[in-house]
Amino acid sequence: MTPPRRIALIGNSLPRRCGIATFTTDLQRAISNSGPNLQTCVVAMTDHDQTYDYPASVVLQIRDDNLQEYARAAASLNAGRFDVVSLQHEFGIFGGDAGAHILELLTRLTMPVVTTLHTVLASPSAVQRTVTERIVEASAKVVVMADKGRELLHSVYRVPHEKIEVIAHGIPDFPFVEPDTVKARLGFGGRSVILTFGLLSPSKGIEVMIDAMPSILKRRPDAVYVVLGATHPHLVRDQGEAYRESLTARVRGLGVEDHVVFLDQFVDQATLLEFISMCDVYVTPYLNEAQMTSGTLAYSFGLGKPVVSTPYWHARELLADGRGVLVSFGDAAGIGHEIAELLTDDPRRQAMRERAYAASRSMTWERTAARYMIVFEHAGQGHRLKLIARAVPDAIAPLSPAAAPDMRLGHFLSMCDDTGLFQHAVHSVPDRAHGYCVDDNARALLLACALNEPGERPISDVLTARFAAFVQHAWNPDTGRFRNFMGFNRTWLEHTGSADSHGRTLWALGECTRTDASPSRRRWARTLFAQALPAVESFRSPRASAFTLLGLDAYCTVVADDRRAQDIRRVLAEGLLSGLASVETPDWQWFEEGLAYDNARLPQALIVTGMATHTPVYVDAGLRSLRWLMTQQTTSTGHFRPVGTAGFGELRKPPRAFDQQPLEATATIAACLAAWRADDDAEWKTIATRAFSWFLGSNDLSVALVDPETGSCRDGLHPDRANENCGGESVVSYLLALAEIRQLARVNVNPTNPVALRAIGA
Repeated sequence: MTPPRRIALIGNSLPRRCGIATFTTDLQRAISNSGPNLQTCVVAMTDHDQTYDYPASVVLQIRDDNLQEYARAAASLNAGRFDVVSLQHEFGIFGGDAGAHILELLTRLTMPVVTTLHTVLASPSAVQRTVTERIVEASAKVVVMADKGRELLHSVYRVPHEKIEVIAHGIPDFPFVEPDTVKARLGFGGRSVILTFGLLSPSKGIEVMIDAMPSILKRRPDAVYVVLGATHPHLVRDQGEAYRESLTARVRGLGVEDHVVFLDQFVDQATLLEFISMCDVYVTPYLNEAQMTSGTLAYSFGLGKPVVSTPYWHARELLADGRGVLVSFGDAAGIGHEIAELLTDDPRRQAMRERAYAASRSMTWERTAARYMIVFEHAGQGHRLKLIARAVPDAIAPLSPAAAPDMRLGHFLSMCDDTGLFQHAVHSVPDRAHGYCVDDNARALLLACALNEPGERPISDVLTARFAAFVQHAWNPDTGRFRNFMGFNRTWLEHTGSADSHGRTLWALGECTRTDASPSRRRWARTLFAQALPAVESFRSPRASAFTLLGLDAYCTVVADDRRAQDIRRVLAEGLLSGLASVETPDWQWFEEGLAYDNARLPQALIVTGMATHTPVYVDAGLRSLRWLMTQQTTSTGHFRPVGTAGFGELRKPPRAFDQQPLEATATIAACLAAWRADDDAEWKTIATRAFSWFLGSNDLSVALVDPETGSCRDGLHPDRANENCGGESVVSYLLALAEIRQLARVNVNPTNPVALRAIGA
């Protein structure tokens, strides 16, 4: 591996007064000193309405509320050909909801990103979760400073262990010194000194320590509690010094004015280390368990100080096994007792000092920088391998029947019971907890119809009847709509399903009307289709319209004299056409302001409707929008990349890369083959085959999603791995796509007019 030589850090920077600024500055200096020929710099986040006299190491600053400056910073870093970017992340230092503005920078970078998460929330809000997940997605590696951070990233955010590195908060390499000499120099000679350092804010628990002082003084009358640090700038901005004044009033009320000293100053590192050196006990009485890191705790521990702390996450790990003392949150009596015990037991206090100092030697900034450099190297190596894999797309050749995978139904059958097809699975095991839905059982009915095509082995009539029975039971004649979700106990969880699920069920009924093996079931499907069709006239979902149009394409070939169906088909097609006309621009040729799921079904519906009704304007609109969609679903190296779920709902933005789902590949294959039938351009066959290759491993991760022996299909691609669960939607999507490709392969061997190849995808 080639070590990186140009490294940029993004975060706050001194002289801004905060812990992230101190950390970023210290890490940048340590990395710069870790080897020859290293070039490092800082991109500093500047809070609004503030200015700072930054050092020369800060080459660029971003005002946190200025979105354009994030984009310009990304362009500057790309132009500077940096080998890696180290992002220091804390929600409050970036603009936007939960700091979302930083994504504008990260998504534009061309080099690998290693993100240090200074906070990992166990119970994030929806927007905090989304921002965190997208930052992790954009990062080659994620660094946390405690094992608890690794645990939360894995359990709450599903980040794989191999993407996470635990690197302790760095500390200065300071000698083990006795406190008395420094006490005299700082004016505390002859006193037992308890110290807290850091920006003052209510979360620090200073009140609890003040309340503990009377009990400490009973046993150590010479004790003094030194509170070193300025009030947090945000607190000063919003409230002035009201909080500090409330603390001094509390001291006066307890009569301990001579034993509590407030030093209202933000000190440099040399001064800070002197103050820590002179204390006998360091205390962090924080009130919140969810404190992932504390620089002041790390520094005090690293200087060999006995620490009494509340059990927030960082302290719980660092002070375990007798390396410090933990006391319950808000327990003034407990803190007072433990500090008094240490101040009156010199041997115990000295032994704790020595244990802390010895344990902290691996945390020095020199060691920390070396750990970061190793992570940077691995991140760069993984980034280069991914680029190489993407730069050499698989050659796509026309499939022959021998080359197309076999149709294996083992997993599909295991996902069915006597009610129907299960929605979800845990790995390959059906998950009964989530029951069933008409969406998936309609897809299963479509698959049953597809396997009636020549060259395929039909599934059993019993199983097909089971899917049909589920659809029939989903029909609610009182509402004229289909229900969707059913619990495992066969209880419907709703009276009416979504418009999209209704449209998809009509699609399955239309196809069943045309190609089911049973004449009786074809008549059933025809009758129920006609009963359920009128509801769509009130729908506004373009996907519900598209699904219904696909069903009408099949239904109207059998029931050509149904004038109501013909009229509804025209209304739905005109609605899609109107939607495209109202939104379309030269660079956004689409039906909606954003991309979502099953996108290719919209152009497919217009193409097949235009072909069936001899309406060229429908066909042209479908082909035009599908060509544009494929520009969004094809990487610069030529492989298929379906629209990722992370971008659903974003307006007029390029699609997100992840999570990628089988449904999109299946829809794209069917739409491209419909386009081929419409204009006889063989390129559409190539695109469809390339989209199918996504299932087989021609994708961003070069990971196959299917098991050709069982026919199972994993639920999608995350940024770093495949989703190991193999649910109902995924397996049916794969098998429908496979049926399309196998039919295409047979046509390739025995070419005929492309109209002979009929779309069967879901």
